[in-house]
Amino acid sequence: MSVVNLSTTWVHTHSMYDLPSRSRSTALSKLLHPLKKKPISLFFPRTRAARPISYSSLSISATLTKEQTVKDEDNPQEESSSSTFNFKAYMLQKANSVNQALDEAVSLRDPQRIHESMRYSLLAGGKRVRPALCIASCELVGGHQSTAMPAACAVEMIHTMSLMHDDLPCMDNDDLRRGKPTNHKVFGEDVAVLAGDALLSFAFEHIATATVGVSSERIVRVIGELAKSIGSEGLVAGQVVDINSEGISDVGLEHLEFIHVHKTAALLEGSVVLGAILGGGSDEEVEKLRKFARCIGLLFQVVDDILDVTKSSQELGKTAGKDLVADKVTYPKLIGIDKSREFAEKLNNEAKDQLAGFDQAKAAPLIALANYIAYRQN
Repeated sequence: MSVVNLSTTWVHTHSMYDLPSRSRSTALSKLLHPLKKKPISLFFPRTRAARPISYSSLSISATLTKEQTVKDEDNPQEESSSSTFNFKAYMLQKANSVNQALDEAVSLRDPQRIHESMRYSLLAGGKRVRPALCIASCELVGGHQSTAMPAACAVEMIHTMSLMHDDLPCMDNDDLRRGKPTNHKVFGEDVAVLAGDALLSFAFEHIATATVGVSSERIVRVIGELAKSIGSEGLVAGQVVDINSEGISDVGLEHLEFIHVHKTAALLEGSVVLGAILGGGSDEEVEKLRKFARCIGLLFQVVDDILDVTKSSQELGKTAGKDLVADKVTYPKLIGIDKSREFAEKLNNEAKDQLAGFDQAKAAPLIALANYIAYRQN
């Protein structure tokens, strides 16, 4: 079976750019999310790109859009929860709590070599966006950080595993991750593979054994959600189609969206949904947060594609321009930088629309996280 035939078993066989202009507009506005078969608007509004507020001392670069700031000034009596929310302090506090929990969960023990490798990548830093999303969604529906912490650590373990395997010579062949040599450069390919496998399996063990105060029914539901998000219909599906798409010239937006909804968005979606389930959220609340997460998951990858061609390796803490070198299809490659930025803004707005029915003070961390993902600089 050819590469093209393999990938088209998952996506539509025709690119939207093969359609007449009027039909193309309709296709752009009503693409289906392959993961959930639900439409998402892909109109590219000609809005002015919002400028982030920069924090030079921290990689967290934005909490408010310029548009939101102006709105708050025009309506002083209608105080925005985002304007009074200290996102920098929130993320520092959550990152410190997550780092401590990860350090305790994956301690240095025998056999030392494998645990050194696991800890090398797991504790190498990073923004801890996925754990923060898990905790924030749990707290939004009335839960507590301690309830969500094992799951928050689990998604970070799995995310770290995916980076370790992604960096291997048989995959992206990267030498740099989070500003440090990649795991296989330090420990060798064999240990890096096994350390990733160990993090993956331990993630599920950690949820099952360390989660307290939650019914066994909800814990089983959480484990099922997480497994699906990273398996052959989730993260792995996106990885496989991504690999098989290298060098193909006629890849369209539908195909690209499938890759990113699975490869990147699925685990971000899982992070939010896990927190909502553990926090005791209703089915309606869980589904609203799922839609929020799906938008910011795709947003995360759109921004990643933009940063890959606009930032240096030093700024990113990883190899810049690697997608271009590998001839991978990206949003800037298909629709250009400006349209990619407009699409990112659209996804950010659609994500925050899903939070409208929640207590806005409790939703402030998720609103700020969506803005951070949209306007991050690395």
